[in-house]
Amino acid sequence: MFLSPKLASPPTPLLKGEGRELNMNEKPTGITANKKTREFTITWSDNHTSVYPFELLRAACPCASCRGGHENMKSEPDADVFNIKLGDTTSTRISNVVAVGSYALTIVWEDGHDYGIFNWHYLRALCPCPEDRARYGK
Repeated sequence: MFLSPKLASPPTPLLKGEGRELNMNEKPTGITANKKTREFTITWSDNHTSVYPFELLRAACPCASCRGGHENMKSEPDADVFNIKLGDTTSTRISNVVAVGSYALTIVWEDGHDYGIFNWHYLRALCPCPEDRARYGK
């Protein structure tokens, strides 16, 4: 499965949020979902590659239901999502990926859940690599 979103290119300023500046220019140049390895890969405009286990994406679903209400929704994932183990179930198997404008995507899970809108900044902040874990303070 490959999704290549059309990207708008007007520069967007840095915004203050949750103790650091958020780079709203974070844009993917390539996105793949490998169902065999259960990995979702994003190549970013700065040439960084993020590899997300499907299980991590589901644990970090940004929808109000998964976050426990609108008051718990944040621009970046909670640090605890990196320690949640969900296993291989229909809730952690990707059925489809749908672009949301030029700023995000929605993942459709095999259990039917499709409410989370993963914007580019949220996904970059969710990158499990040591470099981004240090950068985003999680």
